Amino acid sequence: MKNRIAKRMSALSPSLTLAISAKAKAMKAAGESVVSFSVGEPDFNTPDHIIAAAKTALDNGQTKYTPSSGLLPLRKAICEKFKKDNGLEFEPSQIIVSNGAKHSIFNACYAVLEEGDEVIIPAPYWLTYPEVVKVCGATPVYIDCKKENKFKFSAEDLKAAITPRTKMLVFNSPSNPTGAVYGEEEVRAIAKVCEEAEIFVLADEIYEKLCYNGVKAFSIAKCSEKMKDLTITVNGVSKTYAMTGWRIGYLAAPKDIAKAIDSFQSHATSNASSISQYATIEALNSTEEEIGEMVSVFDKRREKLLKLIADIDGVQSVEPDGAFYVMLVVGDLYGKKYNGKEIVDSIVFADTLLDAEKVATVPGISFGAPDCIRLSYALSEADIEEGLKRIKRFVEALE
Repeated sequence: MKNRIAKRMSALSPSLTLAISAKAKAMKAAGESVVSFSVGEPDFNTPDHIIAAAKTALDNGQTKYTPSSGLLPLRKAICEKFKKDNGLEFEPSQIIVSNGAKHSIFNACYAVLEEGDEVIIPAPYWLTYPEVVKVCGATPVYIDCKKENKFKFSAEDLKAAITPRTKMLVFNSPSNPTGAVYGEEEVRAIAKVCEEAEIFVLADEIYEKLCYNGVKAFSIAKCSEKMKDLTITVNGVSKTYAMTGWRIGYLAAPKDIAKAIDSFQSHATSNASSISQYATIEALNSTEEEIGEMVSVFDKRREKLLKLIADIDGVQSVEPDGAFYVMLVVGDLYGKKYNGKEIVDSIVFADTLLDAEKVATVPGISFGAPDCIRLSYALSEADIEEGLKRIKRFVEALE
């Protein structure tokens, strides 16, 4: 046997955060008081009416296979959602329901990308983007987004990164991990560059409802009919409706791409969970007031986190307008020592902080932001206050 493992698997980078995550879980299991800022999911329960819809589906025996692209009533509901929230018209045949937004992202890349293609990914980025691109045989090309511009890239930055091999831009707004939200004018300028270069856009809008400061997310597919034909828009119910475990994501795409994705998914995974699909129909009928209550809680936590960070010398933060993350800039502390251990990068910072103060964070190097750590504020205000007290104590102890 020549190779036990396929060559394409060697392109994957191992998660740099697994060791820290495993250590934090072990500490918690041992009864230690760990404050975790690493979680990437809402700490709310799925709303009762959504759970009730799932129970009704179970009681009614809705436990069979569905079409690979998803239940027709659900795809119609998603079309209505796009029309109401984003001003976009789609037909059910353009909607593919998958096992989470991550699955939708993989499907989109697998359907469009080929060996030799380049995909532009703004950094900081969600750590899965480059790995999916590499598995699909393409090459990630990064745009360095400066904190001075709230971790956003410009149309000029994008234009400079495009080459004859560029096939796609990954566009995540609101962003994980930075919370950056692009305004309509910024989005239209970026769309114009994509139209001129005729490159696809994978628009990840999973955090679209989680915006603050009066900011509102704007869908790049709305810019023009040409841009709509170049855009694959990904969304899901994990973040907005606290349904991470239900594993439902969806995408809207031009008909030829949607057809290709449907064909692939039919062989790869068949359909997403029938029960979760029925629950998602109910979720999409949720009122703006329901969603607004959760957003209001996140906003209060965001403000508390930023206020407490501002009281720590030696670190900085960039105020996020969306999602539920803050990038804490800790690069100025590199070279200092904690009990003789030198802090050389974000991995060592996060690992030492966990050992010293039992605070779990995510090293920014995982997101293409080596001078940062990511803090999630999907935890209680009391935990935020306690966690930042410990971080401050840790920073003050550095020599």
